[in-house]
Amino acid sequence: MSKLKLIAPAVILACGFAVLTTASYAKPEYTKSEKKACTFCHVDAKAKPKELNDAGNYYKDHNHSFEGYTKK
Repeated sequence: MSKLKLIAPAVILACGFAVLTTASYAKPEYTKSEKKACTFCHVDAKAKPKELNDAGNYYKDHNHSFEGYTKK
């Protein structure tokens, strides 16, 4: 009975983490090659990973390059 008291909360906690974690759609290669944080291109990298800001849209539309980009 004591093992069940330890295992049940651990299983519930693990399931909670599995359900609440979001998939990452950004590519780590971009952050390494551009030396920019995720939030440079994404509105909110954790809550809305697919939503891009102006810099992210420019990067996507210009063959993954910031060449010519000026921050507004």
